[in-house]
Amino acid sequence: MRRFKRSMKTVLAVAVVLMALMSAPLASADSAAQQDISAIHRRLAQEVRHQLLLLPYYSVFDNLEYEVQGIDTVALSGQVTRPSLKSDAESVIRRMEGVGKVVNKIEVLPVSPSDDRIRVAVYRAIYSKPGLDKYGLRAVPPIHIIVKNGSVTLVGVVANEADKNLAGITAQGVPGTFGVTNNLTVEKI
Repeated sequence: MRRFKRSMKTVLAVAVVLMALMSAPLASADSAAQQDISAIHRRLAQEVRHQLLLLPYYSVFDNLEYEVQGIDTVALSGQVTRPSLKSDAESVIRRMEGVGKVVNKIEVLPVSPSDDRIRVAVYRAIYSKPGLDKYGLRAVPPIHIIVKNGSVTLVGVVANEADKNLAGITAQGVPGTFGVTNNLTVEKI
């Protein structure tokens, strides 16, 4: 009886070792597949970002965001001032190699002369402010100003927390705004 128990333990130990050895290639294959998908996501995300930045009417008053979902789906979101920019963004992404489906959740902001005045006033206040003026020298300024019904939202990337706070305080000082939401992020170094 003892011999039987010992031999059973030996058989079980050998079975466990064999199962571990057999599953190791599967685990490494899973890991390689995950790395391949991650590489595809990174490449696709870089290309989507590049194509969105090249849109001719994309401006500092628009905010286009994207997310790569699954293997070939791109979800677009954000806010734009022109309906044509929403459709242009979708069509340029749809034509990209490797994109099978585009989910377009971009919001077209309502037409409002009051909001237009606030946009221009916030733009002038931020991009003429010493310390923030350096951001206005770029081809696509990184601080985007979204105005909807008098409410201002700042979106984009700045170099440090001080610039983020200065942009928010500057926008709050613009007459006619009903509130400012500062969604700026600080650049990671």
